[in-house]
Amino acid sequence: MNHLRWHALLQQWVAVSTGRQDRPQMPADWCPFDPGSGKVPDAYDVYIYPNDFPAFSPAADPFVPTTGLFAKTGSRGACDVVLYSPEHTLPPSQLTVENWRKVIGLWADRTREHAANPDIALVAAFENCGEAVGVTMPHPHGQIYAMPFIPPNVERELASAAQHAGSHGGECLHCRLVSDELKQGERIIAAGEHFITFVPYAARFPAEVAIYPRRHVRTLLDFNDDEKSGLAESISIIRKKYDALYGFVMPLMMIVKQAPLRQPQAPYHLHVEFLPLQRSATKLKYLASIETGYGTFLADTAPEQMAENLRRSEPATAAVK
Repeated sequence: MNHLRWHALLQQWVAVSTGRQDRPQMPADWCPFDPGSGKVPDAYDVYIYPNDFPAFSPAADPFVPTTGLFAKTGSRGACDVVLYSPEHTLPPSQLTVENWRKVIGLWADRTREHAANPDIALVAAFENCGEAVGVTMPHPHGQIYAMPFIPPNVERELASAAQHAGSHGGECLHCRLVSDELKQGERIIAAGEHFITFVPYAARFPAEVAIYPRRHVRTLLDFNDDEKSGLAESISIIRKKYDALYGFVMPLMMIVKQAPLRQPQAPYHLHVEFLPLQRSATKLKYLASIETGYGTFLADTAPEQMAENLRRSEPATAAVK
């Protein structure tokens, strides 16, 4: 049975899910996400598919935080797969803006559903793209995890934002970052009506990119229709630029970070992070001892130069709608 174990040294929960060992590894002759597989509708556009090997499940015991060196608790939650397209080999960069808009609609719908469930603390939408990242199914898809606790990276961002707000008259740290990036300009990749796309000043991954809404928005539920369309266009543009940068599908992680569901006053600003692993056309970024074991990242690329490379990457025009 899935459960959570407390890591006393790092003060964080580790999800134990032994059933995930049995998930398929890049099958060559069958895909459960393809129409006709019997697992999904014979015809669909975008589709939510319950994960067959979930780390968090509605059937798991409830999450009841406990203390102690060997504390454990239930991992009640949910894991879904978001199918971007019925086309098995379609790269995400080739999705239309309208198709991305539908994917964002699924993210928002699932967030709304989980917001009504007191067992869920945070909804995490994300995508792993490419074998270098560890993808086990090649079909274009992302995932949504409904988690019963706030994961450590979000907790750290919340603490930083709260500290900044406390010493700067309630100012949002994320809004300040966006404002200052716009003023400096050299790391901006695209600046639309509703969203800003840039390489962060202290990027940890090669070609790391953040997409931020100009308006202070906490969760996907706060977006209006124009903002959902704006985010779809921003995602489409950067995905095309990524794949044009080196001439092949960029292995990356796409992470949608939104505010916790049960903390309405938490100082948070929704944003999307892209964490690519390709540091050049022929070299991958590997997280080795100093990064994985100590948590200190070594940047192999200068953010300013990478932003310039992405700005020039073809196609440089807006995505086809």
